[in-house]
Amino acid sequence: MVTGHLEVERKFDVDPHFVLPELAGLPGVSAVDGPVEHQLSAVYHDSSDLRLLRARVTLRRRTGGADAGWHLKLPAGSARRELHAPLGRAVRKPPAGFLAPVAGILRGAAPGPVAALETRRTVTTLRNAGGRALAEVADDNVTATVLAAAGAGEPAEVHAWREVEVELVHGDEHLLAAVGELLAAAGARPSDSASKVGRVLAGRLAAVGPGADRAPAGGKQKKRRPRADDLVRQALADQLAGLQAADVLLRTEQPDAVHQLRVAARRLRSTLAAFRSVLDREATTPLREELSWLGGELAAARDDEVALAHLRELVRAQPVELVHGPVAARIQQTQLQAERAGLDRARATLGEARYLRLLDALHHLVADPPFTDGAGDPARPVFRDALGRSVRRLGRRLDEARSASADQREEALHGVRKAAKRVRYTAEVVAGEVSGGRAPAKAAKRVQKVLGELQDTVVTREHSRRMGVAAAAAGENAFPYGRLHALEEGRAEAAEAEFWRRWPKARKTLRRATRRA
Repeated sequence: MVTGHLEVERKFDVDPHFVLPELAGLPGVSAVDGPVEHQLSAVYHDSSDLRLLRARVTLRRRTGGADAGWHLKLPAGSARRELHAPLGRAVRKPPAGFLAPVAGILRGAAPGPVAALETRRTVTTLRNAGGRALAEVADDNVTATVLAAAGAGEPAEVHAWREVEVELVHGDEHLLAAVGELLAAAGARPSDSASKVGRVLAGRLAAVGPGADRAPAGGKQKKRRPRADDLVRQALADQLAGLQAADVLLRTEQPDAVHQLRVAARRLRSTLAAFRSVLDREATTPLREELSWLGGELAAARDDEVALAHLRELVRAQPVELVHGPVAARIQQTQLQAERAGLDRARATLGEARYLRLLDALHHLVADPPFTDGAGDPARPVFRDALGRSVRRLGRRLDEARSASADQREEALHGVRKAAKRVRYTAEVVAGEVSGGRAPAKAAKRVQKVLGELQDTVVTREHSRRMGVAAAAAGENAFPYGRLHALEEGRAEAAEAEFWRRWPKARKTLRRATRRA
Protein backbone atom coordinates (compact mmCIF):
# COMPACT_ATOMS: atom_id res chain seq x y z
CA MET A 1 0.00 0.00 0.00
CA VAL A 2 1.30 3.46 -0.94
CA THR A 3 1.31 6.05 1.86
CA GLY A 4 2.49 9.64 1.90
CA HIS A 5 3.42 12.60 4.06
CA LEU A 6 4.78 16.10 3.70
CA GLU A 7 8.51 16.24 4.41
CA VAL A 8 9.86 19.51 5.83
CA GLU A 9 13.60 19.43 6.41
CA ARG A 10 16.82 21.41 6.26
CA LYS A 11 20.22 20.05 5.25
CA PHE A 12 23.62 21.23 6.48
CA ASP A 13 27.15 20.41 5.37
CA VAL A 14 29.56 19.73 8.23
CA ASP A 15 33.24 18.91 8.56
CA PRO A 16 34.37 15.39 9.54
CA HIS A 17 35.18 16.53 13.09
CA PHE A 18 31.93 18.48 13.62
CA VAL A 19 30.41 18.04 17.10
CA LEU A 20 26.63 18.11 17.36
CA PRO A 21 25.69 20.84 19.87
CA GLU A 22 23.48 20.35 22.92
CA LEU A 23 19.84 20.39 21.77
CA ALA A 24 17.96 20.18 25.08
CA GLY A 25 17.62 23.93 25.60
CA LEU A 26 15.62 24.64 22.43
CA PRO A 27 12.16 26.28 22.79
CA GLY A 28 9.44 23.69 23.41
CA VAL A 29 11.91 20.81 23.68
CA SER A 30 11.56 18.98 26.99
CA ALA A 31 13.41 15.77 26.18
CA VAL A 32 16.12 14.60 23.79
CA ASP A 33 16.20 10.92 22.81
CA GLY A 34 19.13 9.13 21.33
CA PRO A 35 21.40 8.96 19.64
CA VAL A 36 20.22 5.87 17.73
CA GLU A 37 22.37 4.56 14.89
CA HIS A 38 21.07 3.07 11.62
CA GLN A 39 22.87 1.64 8.61
CA LEU A 40 21.00 2.66 5.45
CA SER A 41 21.51 1.38 1.90
CA ALA A 42 19.75 3.12 -0.97
CA VAL A 43 19.76 2.75 -4.74
CA TYR A 44 18.46 5.79 -6.62
CA HIS A 45 16.68 5.35 -9.94
CA ASP A 46 16.22 7.78 -12.82
CA SER A 47 16.11 7.92 -16.60
CA SER A 48 19.38 8.04 -18.52
CA ASP A 49 18.98 11.81 -18.98
CA LEU A 50 18.00 12.34 -15.31
CA ARG A 51 14.47 13.54 -15.98
CA LEU A 52 13.38 13.00 -12.39
CA LEU A 53 16.31 14.81 -10.84
CA ARG A 54 15.97 17.70 -13.26
CA ALA A 55 12.38 18.07 -12.03
CA ARG A 56 13.54 17.97 -8.38
CA VAL A 57 12.08 14.47 -7.94
CA THR A 58 13.95 11.56 -6.35
CA LEU A 59 13.15 7.85 -6.55
CA ARG A 60 14.97 5.34 -4.40
CA ARG A 61 14.77 1.87 -2.90
CA ARG A 62 16.14 1.88 0.62
CA THR A 63 16.83 -0.83 3.16
CA GLY A 64 17.58 -0.29 6.83
CA GLY A 65 15.95 2.14 9.23
CA ALA A 66 12.29 2.50 10.16
CA ASP A 67 11.04 3.42 6.68
CA ALA A 68 12.65 0.82 4.42
CA GLY A 69 10.97 0.58 1.04
CA TRP A 70 10.46 2.56 -2.14
CA HIS A 71 10.41 6.35 -1.75
CA LEU A 72 9.22 8.90 -4.31
CA LYS A 73 9.85 12.50 -3.27
CA LEU A 74 7.95 15.23 -5.10
CA PRO A 75 8.47 19.01 -4.83
CA ALA A 76 5.84 20.82 -2.74
CA GLY A 77 6.95 24.44 -2.42
CA SER A 78 9.73 24.67 0.15
CA ALA A 79 8.84 21.15 1.35
CA ARG A 80 8.58 17.80 -0.39
CA ARG A 81 5.73 15.32 -0.60
CA GLU A 82 7.06 11.81 0.02
CA LEU A 83 5.25 8.69 -1.17
CA HIS A 84 6.27 5.36 0.34
CA ALA A 85 5.68 1.74 -0.64
CA PRO A 86 6.96 -1.28 1.33
CA LEU A 87 9.86 -3.30 -0.05
CA GLY A 88 7.83 -6.35 -1.02
CA ARG A 89 9.28 -8.33 -3.89
CA ALA A 90 10.02 -5.29 -6.07
CA VAL A 91 13.81 -5.02 -6.26
CA ARG A 92 14.79 -3.86 -9.74
CA LYS A 93 11.82 -1.59 -10.39
CA PRO A 94 9.11 0.05 -8.27
CA PRO A 95 5.74 -1.62 -7.59
CA ALA A 96 3.07 -1.30 -10.25
CA GLY A 97 1.47 2.14 -10.24
CA PHE A 98 4.06 3.72 -7.94
CA LEU A 99 5.39 5.95 -10.72
CA ALA A 100 1.97 7.20 -11.83
CA PRO A 101 2.53 10.68 -10.29
CA VAL A 102 5.63 11.25 -12.46
CA ALA A 103 4.38 9.78 -15.73
CA GLY A 104 4.42 13.28 -17.24
CA ILE A 105 8.04 13.75 -16.20
CA LEU A 106 9.30 10.39 -17.41
CA ARG A 107 7.20 10.48 -20.61
CA GLY A 108 7.77 6.81 -21.30
CA ALA A 109 11.42 6.66 -20.22
CA ALA A 110 12.19 3.67 -18.00
CA PRO A 111 14.13 4.59 -14.84
CA GLY A 112 17.09 2.49 -13.79
CA PRO A 113 19.79 2.63 -11.10
CA VAL A 114 21.96 5.76 -11.29
CA ALA A 115 23.57 5.94 -7.83
CA ALA A 116 24.04 3.82 -4.71
CA LEU A 117 24.42 5.35 -1.25
CA GLU A 118 25.58 3.84 2.03
CA THR A 119 24.74 6.01 5.03
CA ARG A 120 25.65 5.60 8.67
CA ARG A 121 22.92 7.66 10.31
CA THR A 122 22.81 8.73 13.95
CA VAL A 123 19.37 10.07 14.90
CA THR A 124 18.53 12.33 17.83
CA THR A 125 14.82 12.93 18.51
CA LEU A 126 13.47 16.12 20.07
CA ARG A 127 10.26 15.73 22.13
CA ASN A 128 7.84 18.03 23.93
CA ALA A 129 6.62 17.68 27.52
CA GLY A 130 3.99 15.15 26.44
CA GLY A 131 6.56 12.91 24.79
CA ARG A 132 5.49 13.80 21.26
CA ALA A 133 8.28 13.82 18.67
CA LEU A 134 8.83 17.34 17.37
CA ALA A 135 11.82 16.85 15.10
CA GLU A 136 14.62 14.45 14.23
CA VAL A 137 18.24 15.50 13.81
CA ALA A 138 20.12 13.01 11.63
CA ASP A 139 23.93 13.04 11.54
CA ASP A 140 24.84 11.24 8.28
CA ASN A 141 28.17 9.87 7.09
CA VAL A 142 27.61 9.13 3.42
CA THR A 143 29.52 7.09 0.84
CA ALA A 144 28.01 7.37 -2.64
CA THR A 145 28.82 5.60 -5.89
CA VAL A 146 27.74 6.92 -9.28
CA LEU A 147 26.55 3.93 -11.30
CA ALA A 148 27.64 3.81 -14.92
CA ALA A 149 24.99 3.39 -17.60
CA ALA A 150 24.67 -0.13 -18.96
CA GLY A 151 27.51 -0.83 -21.38
CA ALA A 152 29.09 2.59 -20.86
CA GLY A 153 32.33 1.20 -19.45
CA GLU A 154 32.78 4.23 -17.22
CA PRO A 155 34.93 3.91 -14.07
CA ALA A 156 33.14 3.94 -10.73
CA GLU A 157 32.87 7.41 -9.25
CA VAL A 158 32.85 7.46 -5.44
CA HIS A 159 32.07 10.40 -3.15
CA ALA A 160 32.09 10.67 0.65
CA TRP A 161 30.86 13.45 2.91
CA ARG A 162 29.11 14.22 6.18
CA GLU A 163 25.90 16.18 6.56
CA VAL A 164 23.20 16.87 9.14
CA GLU A 165 19.48 16.78 8.32
CA VAL A 166 16.80 18.32 10.51
CA GLU A 167 13.31 17.03 9.72
CA LEU A 168 10.10 18.15 11.38
CA VAL A 169 7.80 15.48 12.77
CA HIS A 170 5.13 17.38 14.73
CA GLY A 171 7.15 20.54 15.33
CA ASP A 172 6.88 23.87 13.51
CA GLU A 173 9.05 26.18 11.43
CA HIS A 174 10.14 28.10 14.53
CA LEU A 175 11.75 24.98 15.94
CA LEU A 176 13.33 24.22 12.55
CA ALA A 177 14.84 27.71 12.47
CA ALA A 178 16.07 27.44 16.07
CA VAL A 179 17.84 24.13 15.37
CA GLY A 180 19.36 25.63 12.23
CA GLU A 181 20.73 28.62 14.14
CA LEU A 182 22.23 26.31 16.76
CA LEU A 183 23.90 24.14 14.10
CA ALA A 184 25.22 27.19 12.24
CA ALA A 185 26.73 28.55 15.44
CA ALA A 186 28.54 25.21 15.85
CA GLY A 187 30.02 25.44 12.33
CA ALA A 188 27.40 23.81 10.09
CA ARG A 189 26.69 25.37 6.68
CA PRO A 190 23.38 25.26 4.76
CA SER A 191 23.75 22.68 2.01
CA ASP A 192 23.70 23.76 -1.63
CA SER A 193 22.15 20.42 -2.63
CA ALA A 194 18.48 19.66 -2.02
CA SER A 195 19.16 15.92 -1.99
CA LYS A 196 22.03 13.49 -1.56
CA VAL A 197 21.58 12.08 -5.04
CA GLY A 198 21.54 15.60 -6.49
CA ARG A 199 24.89 16.22 -4.86
CA VAL A 200 26.52 13.08 -6.16
CA LEU A 201 25.09 13.42 -9.69
CA ALA A 202 25.76 17.15 -10.09
CA GLY A 203 28.44 16.55 -12.74
CA ARG A 204 26.26 14.26 -14.82
CA LEU A 205 23.33 16.64 -14.46
CA ALA A 206 25.40 19.52 -15.84
CA ALA A 207 26.34 17.40 -18.84
CA VAL A 208 22.73 16.58 -19.74
CA GLY A 209 22.04 19.99 -21.22
CA PRO A 210 19.25 22.54 -20.69
CA GLY A 211 15.78 21.30 -19.85
CA ALA A 212 12.51 22.48 -18.37
CA ASP A 213 14.03 23.19 -14.99
CA ARG A 214 17.54 24.20 -15.98
CA ALA A 215 18.50 27.64 -17.19
CA PRO A 216 20.72 27.82 -20.25
CA ALA A 217 24.35 28.49 -19.45
CA GLY A 218 25.14 32.17 -19.13
CA GLY A 219 28.28 34.25 -19.12
CA LYS A 220 29.68 37.74 -18.83
CA GLN A 221 28.50 38.74 -22.29
CA LYS A 222 24.94 37.75 -21.47
CA LYS A 223 25.03 39.84 -18.31
CA ARG A 224 26.34 42.90 -20.16
CA ARG A 225 23.97 42.72 -23.10
CA PRO A 226 21.05 40.26 -22.76
CA ARG A 227 20.03 38.66 -26.02
CA ALA A 228 16.45 37.91 -26.99
CA ASP A 229 17.09 34.21 -27.61
CA ASP A 230 18.63 33.65 -24.16
CA LEU A 231 15.80 35.34 -22.30
CA VAL A 232 12.98 33.82 -24.34
CA ARG A 233 14.50 30.40 -23.87
CA GLN A 234 14.71 31.01 -20.11
CA ALA A 235 11.09 32.15 -20.02
CA LEU A 236 9.98 29.01 -21.86
CA ALA A 237 12.05 26.83 -19.51
CA ASP A 238 10.48 28.46 -16.45
CA GLN A 239 6.98 28.12 -17.86
CA LEU A 240 7.49 24.50 -18.84
CA ALA A 241 8.76 23.80 -15.34
CA GLY A 242 5.51 25.31 -14.06
CA LEU A 243 3.49 23.07 -16.36
CA GLN A 244 5.46 20.05 -15.22
CA ALA A 245 4.94 20.90 -11.54
CA ALA A 246 1.20 21.35 -12.08
CA ASP A 247 1.11 17.99 -13.89
CA VAL A 248 2.44 16.28 -10.75
CA LEU A 249 -0.07 18.14 -8.56
CA LEU A 250 -2.95 17.00 -10.74
CA ARG A 251 -1.81 13.39 -10.84
CA THR A 252 -1.70 13.40 -7.03
CA GLU A 253 -5.07 15.22 -6.81
CA GLN A 254 -3.79 18.30 -4.99
CA PRO A 255 -6.01 21.39 -4.55
CA ASP A 256 -6.12 23.91 -7.40
CA ALA A 257 -4.05 21.64 -9.66
CA VAL A 258 -6.37 21.92 -12.67
CA HIS A 259 -6.24 25.70 -12.50
CA GLN A 260 -2.45 25.77 -12.21
CA LEU A 261 -2.03 23.44 -15.18
CA ARG A 262 -4.41 25.49 -17.27
CA VAL A 263 -2.61 28.75 -16.43
CA ALA A 264 0.78 27.18 -17.21
CA ALA A 265 -0.50 26.09 -20.63
CA ARG A 266 -1.82 29.60 -21.29
CA ARG A 267 1.50 31.20 -20.38
CA LEU A 268 3.41 28.95 -22.74
CA ARG A 269 0.95 29.56 -25.54
CA SER A 270 1.13 33.31 -24.98
CA THR A 271 4.94 33.34 -25.04
CA LEU A 272 5.05 31.33 -28.26
CA ALA A 273 2.61 33.80 -29.84
CA ALA A 274 4.19 37.00 -28.50
CA PHE A 275 7.76 36.19 -29.54
CA ARG A 276 7.21 35.07 -33.11
CA SER A 277 10.09 37.29 -34.18
CA VAL A 278 12.39 35.11 -32.05
CA LEU A 279 10.87 31.64 -32.63
CA ASP A 280 10.07 30.17 -36.02
CA ARG A 281 6.30 30.19 -36.56
CA GLU A 282 6.20 26.94 -38.51
CA ALA A 283 7.64 25.14 -35.51
CA THR A 284 5.61 26.92 -32.82
CA THR A 285 2.15 27.10 -34.43
CA PRO A 286 1.45 23.36 -33.96
CA LEU A 287 2.51 23.67 -30.32
CA ARG A 288 0.20 26.62 -29.78
CA GLU A 289 -2.65 24.59 -31.23
CA GLU A 290 -1.90 21.66 -28.94
CA LEU A 291 -1.67 23.94 -25.91
CA SER A 292 -5.05 25.36 -26.91
CA TRP A 293 -6.43 21.81 -27.02
CA LEU A 294 -5.02 21.13 -23.54
CA GLY A 295 -6.58 24.29 -22.14
CA GLY A 296 -9.91 23.35 -23.66
CA GLU A 297 -9.82 19.91 -22.08
CA LEU A 298 -9.26 21.49 -18.66
CA ALA A 299 -11.64 24.43 -19.06
CA ALA A 300 -14.91 22.81 -17.98
CA ALA A 301 -13.48 21.45 -14.73
CA ARG A 302 -12.16 24.83 -13.62
CA ASP A 303 -15.20 26.83 -14.81
CA ASP A 304 -17.62 24.51 -12.99
CA GLU A 305 -15.51 24.62 -9.83
CA VAL A 306 -15.63 28.43 -9.68
CA ALA A 307 -19.26 28.78 -10.78
CA LEU A 308 -20.81 26.28 -8.39
CA ALA A 309 -18.76 27.51 -5.42
CA HIS A 310 -20.06 31.02 -6.16
CA LEU A 311 -23.68 29.82 -6.39
CA ARG A 312 -23.41 28.11 -3.01
CA GLU A 313 -22.17 31.35 -1.46
CA LEU A 314 -24.96 33.25 -3.19
CA VAL A 315 -27.62 30.91 -1.78
CA ARG A 316 -26.22 31.30 1.73
CA ALA A 317 -26.58 35.08 1.41
CA GLN A 318 -30.27 34.95 0.37
CA PRO A 319 -33.33 35.21 2.67
CA VAL A 320 -34.59 31.73 3.47
CA GLU A 321 -38.07 32.42 2.07
CA LEU A 322 -36.57 33.10 -1.39
CA VAL A 323 -34.49 29.92 -1.66
CA HIS A 324 -36.71 27.46 0.17
CA GLY A 325 -36.57 23.79 -0.69
CA PRO A 326 -33.52 21.60 -1.38
CA VAL A 327 -31.68 24.34 -3.31
CA ALA A 328 -28.43 24.26 -1.35
CA ALA A 329 -28.40 20.46 -1.38
CA ARG A 330 -28.95 20.32 -5.14
CA ILE A 331 -26.15 22.81 -5.81
CA GLN A 332 -23.80 20.96 -3.47
CA GLN A 333 -24.58 17.65 -5.16
CA THR A 334 -24.08 19.22 -8.59
CA GLN A 335 -20.75 20.65 -7.43
CA LEU A 336 -19.51 17.33 -6.09
CA GLN A 337 -20.48 15.55 -9.30
CA ALA A 338 -18.93 18.26 -11.48
CA GLU A 339 -15.70 18.31 -9.49
CA ARG A 340 -15.32 14.54 -9.69
CA ALA A 341 -16.18 14.43 -13.39
CA GLY A 342 -13.85 17.35 -14.12
CA LEU A 343 -10.98 15.83 -12.19
CA ASP A 344 -11.49 12.46 -13.90
CA ARG A 345 -11.51 14.10 -17.31
CA ALA A 346 -8.43 16.18 -16.52
CA ARG A 347 -6.49 13.14 -15.30
CA ALA A 348 -7.62 11.17 -18.35
CA THR A 349 -6.25 13.97 -20.54
CA LEU A 350 -2.88 13.61 -18.83
CA GLY A 351 -2.88 9.94 -19.72
CA GLU A 352 -3.46 10.52 -23.43
CA ALA A 353 -0.65 9.89 -25.88
CA ARG A 354 -1.43 13.26 -27.43
CA TYR A 355 -0.60 15.05 -24.17
CA LEU A 356 2.65 13.14 -23.68
CA ARG A 357 3.67 13.98 -27.24
CA LEU A 358 3.01 17.64 -26.44
CA LEU A 359 5.28 17.42 -23.39
CA ASP A 360 8.01 15.80 -25.48
CA ALA A 361 7.70 18.55 -28.07
CA LEU A 362 7.88 21.28 -25.43
CA HIS A 363 10.98 19.76 -23.85
CA HIS A 364 12.59 19.52 -27.29
CA LEU A 365 11.67 23.16 -27.90
CA VAL A 366 13.49 24.26 -24.73
CA ALA A 367 16.50 22.03 -25.42
CA ASP A 368 16.82 23.11 -29.06
CA PRO A 369 14.69 26.20 -29.79
CA PRO A 370 13.81 26.97 -33.43
CA PHE A 371 15.29 30.46 -33.34
CA THR A 372 14.88 32.91 -36.20
CA ASP A 373 17.76 34.83 -37.76
CA GLY A 374 17.04 37.85 -35.56
CA ALA A 375 16.82 35.91 -32.31
CA GLY A 376 20.34 36.89 -31.30
CA ASP A 377 19.51 40.61 -31.34
CA PRO A 378 19.61 42.59 -28.08
CA ALA A 379 16.61 41.72 -25.94
CA ARG A 380 15.32 45.19 -25.18
CA PRO A 381 14.08 46.29 -28.65
CA VAL A 382 12.72 42.81 -29.39
CA PHE A 383 10.84 42.76 -26.10
CA ARG A 384 9.60 46.32 -26.62
CA ASP A 385 8.11 45.34 -29.98
CA ALA A 386 6.51 42.19 -28.53
CA LEU A 387 4.83 44.17 -25.76
CA GLY A 388 3.66 46.82 -28.22
CA ARG A 389 2.09 44.20 -30.51
CA SER A 390 0.22 42.61 -27.63
CA VAL A 391 -1.14 45.99 -26.52
CA ARG A 392 -2.25 46.86 -30.06
CA ARG A 393 -3.97 43.48 -30.31
CA LEU A 394 -5.87 44.29 -27.12
CA GLY A 395 -6.94 47.60 -28.69
CA ARG A 396 -8.32 45.81 -31.74
CA ARG A 397 -10.32 43.42 -29.59
CA LEU A 398 -11.72 46.36 -27.69
CA ASP A 399 -12.83 48.06 -30.92
CA GLU A 400 -14.60 44.84 -31.89
CA ALA A 401 -16.39 44.75 -28.52
CA ARG A 402 -17.52 48.36 -28.88
CA SER A 403 -19.12 47.69 -32.26
CA ALA A 404 -20.58 44.28 -31.34
CA SER A 405 -24.34 43.82 -31.19
CA ALA A 406 -26.02 43.20 -27.84
CA ASP A 407 -26.19 39.44 -28.35
CA GLN A 408 -22.51 39.31 -29.36
CA ARG A 409 -21.18 41.65 -26.67
CA GLU A 410 -20.30 39.04 -24.06
CA GLU A 411 -18.36 36.92 -26.53
CA ALA A 412 -16.52 39.99 -27.81
CA LEU A 413 -15.61 41.04 -24.27
CA HIS A 414 -14.36 37.52 -23.65
CA GLY A 415 -11.99 38.15 -26.58
CA VAL A 416 -10.86 41.35 -24.85
CA ARG A 417 -10.17 39.37 -21.69
CA LYS A 418 -8.03 36.83 -23.58
CA ALA A 419 -6.10 39.64 -25.25
CA ALA A 420 -5.52 41.23 -21.83
CA LYS A 421 -4.08 37.95 -20.60
CA ARG A 422 -1.56 37.97 -23.44
CA VAL A 423 -0.56 41.52 -22.55
CA ARG A 424 -0.14 40.49 -18.93
CA TYR A 425 1.91 37.37 -19.66
CA THR A 426 4.06 39.18 -22.22
CA ALA A 427 4.65 42.08 -19.85
CA GLU A 428 5.70 39.67 -17.12
CA VAL A 429 8.30 38.13 -19.43
CA VAL A 430 9.73 41.47 -20.59
CA ALA A 431 9.50 43.30 -17.24
CA GLY A 432 13.22 42.94 -16.49
CA GLU A 433 14.30 44.44 -19.81
CA VAL A 434 11.62 46.95 -20.79
CA SER A 435 11.18 50.14 -18.79
CA GLY A 436 7.82 50.17 -17.02
CA GLY A 437 7.11 46.55 -17.97
CA ARG A 438 5.38 45.78 -14.68
CA ALA A 439 2.82 48.57 -15.06
CA PRO A 440 1.09 47.06 -18.13
CA ALA A 441 1.11 43.66 -16.44
CA LYS A 442 -0.82 45.10 -13.50
CA ALA A 443 -3.19 47.07 -15.72
CA ALA A 444 -3.91 44.03 -17.89
CA LYS A 445 -4.48 41.90 -14.80
CA ARG A 446 -7.12 44.36 -13.57
CA VAL A 447 -8.86 44.22 -16.95
CA GLN A 448 -8.66 40.44 -16.92
CA LYS A 449 -10.11 40.27 -13.42
CA VAL A 450 -13.18 42.41 -14.01
CA LEU A 451 -13.96 40.70 -17.32
CA GLY A 452 -13.38 37.36 -15.61
CA GLU A 453 -16.28 38.27 -13.33
CA LEU A 454 -18.43 38.75 -16.42
CA GLN A 455 -17.31 35.45 -17.95
CA ASP A 456 -18.01 33.61 -14.68
CA THR A 457 -21.65 34.67 -14.88
CA VAL A 458 -21.97 32.98 -18.27
CA VAL A 459 -21.28 29.67 -16.52
CA THR A 460 -23.32 30.41 -13.37
CA ARG A 461 -26.36 31.41 -15.42
CA GLU A 462 -26.21 28.20 -17.43
CA HIS A 463 -25.91 26.12 -14.25
CA SER A 464 -28.87 27.99 -12.74
CA ARG A 465 -30.95 27.28 -15.84
CA ARG A 466 -30.06 23.59 -15.91
CA MET A 467 -30.69 23.07 -12.21
CA GLY A 468 -34.03 24.89 -12.51
CA VAL A 469 -35.09 22.53 -15.29
CA ALA A 470 -34.00 19.51 -13.24
CA ALA A 471 -35.80 20.81 -10.14
CA ALA A 472 -39.03 21.35 -12.06
CA ALA A 473 -38.81 17.86 -13.53
CA ALA A 474 -38.44 16.48 -9.98
CA GLY A 475 -41.54 18.35 -8.81
CA GLU A 476 -39.57 20.98 -6.86
CA ASN A 477 -40.10 24.73 -6.90
CA ALA A 478 -37.90 26.16 -9.67
CA PHE A 479 -38.32 29.80 -8.57
CA PRO A 480 -35.06 29.94 -6.52
CA TYR A 481 -33.02 29.00 -9.59
CA GLY A 482 -34.72 31.74 -11.60
CA ARG A 483 -33.78 34.17 -8.84
CA LEU A 484 -30.16 33.01 -8.94
CA HIS A 485 -30.17 33.47 -12.72
CA ALA A 486 -31.51 36.99 -12.34
CA LEU A 487 -28.95 37.88 -9.70
CA GLU A 488 -26.18 36.65 -12.00
CA GLU A 489 -27.58 38.69 -14.86
CA GLY A 490 -27.29 41.70 -12.59
CA ARG A 491 -23.72 40.75 -11.72
CA ALA A 492 -22.89 40.51 -15.42
CA GLU A 493 -24.27 43.99 -16.09
CA ALA A 494 -22.35 45.42 -13.13
CA ALA A 495 -19.11 43.76 -14.26
CA GLU A 496 -19.44 45.13 -17.79
CA ALA A 497 -20.18 48.61 -16.47
CA GLU A 498 -17.17 48.37 -14.14
CA PHE A 499 -14.95 47.37 -17.06
CA TRP A 500 -15.95 50.38 -19.16
CA ARG A 501 -15.45 52.62 -16.11
CA ARG A 502 -11.93 51.29 -15.50
CA TRP A 503 -10.81 50.97 -19.11
CA PRO A 504 -9.72 54.60 -19.73
CA LYS A 505 -7.21 54.41 -16.86
CA ALA A 506 -5.94 51.01 -18.01
CA ARG A 507 -5.61 52.28 -21.60
CA LYS A 508 -3.61 55.27 -20.41
CA THR A 509 -1.25 53.01 -18.46
CA LEU A 510 -0.77 50.68 -21.42
CA ARG A 511 -0.13 53.48 -23.88
CA ARG A 512 2.33 55.17 -21.54
CA ALA A 513 4.20 51.91 -20.97
CA THR A 514 4.56 51.14 -24.68
CA ARG A 515 5.75 54.69 -25.44
CA ARG A 516 8.24 54.52 -22.56
CA ALA A 517 9.43 51.08 -23.66
